[in-house]
Amino acid sequence: FLSQSLINALHQTTADGFVFRVDMRLRPFGSGPLAISFDAMEDYYQIHGREWERYAMIKARVIAGDQEQGEQLLARLKPFVYRRYVDYSAFESIREMKAMIQKEVRLKNKELNIKVGAGGIREIEFIGQVFQLIRGGREVKLQSRSILTVLASLLELGILPDFVIEQLTSAYNFLRRTEHCLQAWRDEQTHSLPTDEIAQQRLAFSMGYADWDSFNQQLLHHRTRVHEHFEQVFVAPQSDTPSEDTEELTPLWLGEINDNDALELLTNNGFNAAKDVWRHIKTVRESRAYRNLSARGLERMDRLMPLFLSACQATEQPDLSFLRALMVIEAVMQRSVYLVLLIENPVALSQFIRLCASSPWITRYLSLHPLLLDDLLDVGQLFNPPKHDALNQELSQRMADVLGDEERSLDALRHFKQSHFLKVAAADIFGALPLPEVSNHLSWIAEVVLEQTLNLAWQNLIMKHGRPICTHSGEVCDTGFAVIAYGKLGGYELGYGSDLDMVFLHSGESEALETTTEKSTEKPVALGVFFARLGQRMMHILGAMTPAGVLFEVDMRLRPDGAAGMLVSSLKAFAGYQKNKAWIWEHQALIRARFITGSPPIEQEFDRIRSLVLAQPRNTTDLLEDIVAMRKKMHRHLTAKSAESDIKHDA
Repeated sequence: FLSQSLINALHQTTADGFVFRVDMRLRPFGSGPLAISFDAMEDYYQIHGREWERYAMIKARVIAGDQEQGEQLLARLKPFVYRRYVDYSAFESIREMKAMIQKEVRLKNKELNIKVGAGGIREIEFIGQVFQLIRGGREVKLQSRSILTVLASLLELGILPDFVIEQLTSAYNFLRRTEHCLQAWRDEQTHSLPTDEIAQQRLAFSMGYADWDSFNQQLLHHRTRVHEHFEQVFVAPQSDTPSEDTEELTPLWLGEINDNDALELLTNNGFNAAKDVWRHIKTVRESRAYRNLSARGLERMDRLMPLFLSACQATEQPDLSFLRALMVIEAVMQRSVYLVLLIENPVALSQFIRLCASSPWITRYLSLHPLLLDDLLDVGQLFNPPKHDALNQELSQRMADVLGDEERSLDALRHFKQSHFLKVAAADIFGALPLPEVSNHLSWIAEVVLEQTLNLAWQNLIMKHGRPICTHSGEVCDTGFAVIAYGKLGGYELGYGSDLDMVFLHSGESEALETTTEKSTEKPVALGVFFARLGQRMMHILGAMTPAGVLFEVDMRLRPDGAAGMLVSSLKAFAGYQKNKAWIWEHQALIRARFITGSPPIEQEFDRIRSLVLAQPRNTTDLLEDIVAMRKKMHRHLTAKSAESDIKHDA
């Protein structure tokens, strides 16, 4: 009743006309109830929401009523608009929308329309909004209602080159000013260019041009550039003009030829193990996963597989390429947006097959983390992984974008690690990085992840307990905490499957703790308890199983007193243990130990303690005997566990 009254009030005709023209066709089901509950709204978009409605929701905002409740509703609907995965299906839907608009333009003679005509405002918006729909779930800065802000973000993120953004921005400003000048005359709601000479001269003059020809020349220049960029972004490279190979392989995939013809065709296309390839093709087609695909999923799979076979035959080992890469295709088949990514991007498809053929590890990695398929698009980045400072800057920005959202923060850390591990692996396999550089890059990735993990855990703890104040000094502590790396991370020798050997230290000497109460939600705790919880929180962030997997496996057995010791030690306790109780093997482990992240004063004190421990006078005979005895004990222990040879621990 309230909604109907509002519309009636806006539409009520008086001597001055009505207030506003209202269009309610964007409501759920188009002709459904004028007002529905928040729960019904969320159910509609989850179950019935269509691609064009995602596009429309980009600009949705609360303009009246309960602002706070309205923002909560938009937050609930955000996952419908901005998917957490890279969603290339947006290309298909916007192509379809553009085709419908072009059809209407032709039918209604709207070629002179600067909004919906070729190279008009709508094409610029489509270019920006397709990347919002594709990447907005992962790149928060793309979740803007302003197209100019979106274009600037596309430049910052390196998604489109600078000259494209410059031309699109210039064209958008020009077209909008033209629109304003058109509508200023007689206050008309129009986007069509005038056809009579006087109106043309008037528009040209209002835009700052001496005559229509000079204005129109500049207008055509902008519209031509916009349309060229639109065509380059939305061209369907894999579907509209299939190659002869693809056309020939389509009936093979669809099962429209008999076994003998299929084997002959595969053999002629370079597949030496034609029987194995044909058996796998039939297995996939007859699988429950394939039969249970939606109509859209089946269509995408049937478009991809001939392209996939054609791309495999172009490799040096077509059979190996096919069998390995097919493992990933089968893993992502039910999530057909990944199929669209490979259909839409020939370069990504080619790189995907090339990497799978070169490495079973990468094949398994992509099967577990299909989100990484998007990283195959940027060949320059794929084989040129960034160094420490660039990694740190990138992850800091990612974490800033998801500040306050713990679930998304955990996913951001995991995707960052997975993405950059893949880049290092690709550069490693194809010889772009020598082995020592591979270990350095993997170690840098772990370092910046640990730095952000500590920051995330620290913010969580001080929100609960306030910032720690050491009672002996009365001063607010900095983090008062440090992460020390041992083993492969400490020695810059991290491998793809390495766990992280670590020790946590804190600088507190007193067990008393006062806390600020400004933002704390729980009572203050003792200093040791605070830092113990900080360490536990870090362990949770690193080891929690999320849909994106585990971040890192962690080994804390090198801390003082091993598994029986405190998770976090004070510097004083650590120094005492190393001096009086540590075994010789613990001193050996200290050789590779180094500070990773945390409080700089702890770094200085740890380096001092380490130097004193390692440089202390030793009896050489006793030292040699201790090391040999430890070596024998280790060998007996490992031999008892496994009879297999071990190139690391065997004699």
